[in-house]
Amino acid sequence: MDYVFGIIIFCLDVWAIASIINTNESTGKKIVWIAIVAILPVLGLIIWWFAGPKANYNR
Repeated sequence: MDYVFGIIIFCLDVWAIASIINTNESTGKKIVWIAIVAILPVLGLIIWWFAGPKANYNR
């Protein structure tokens, strides 16, 4: 059952990284946010959800 939690976190992290890439932020900020999410998968995801840049899908 532990692997299910791991797979869910992995999928959410991939979604967060894809959303970060699709923002209008500078490349440096994107790299910092991606590093935070990648290094701290659960905590980084929570921090990004509340404080990070969100993707602009209305282009």
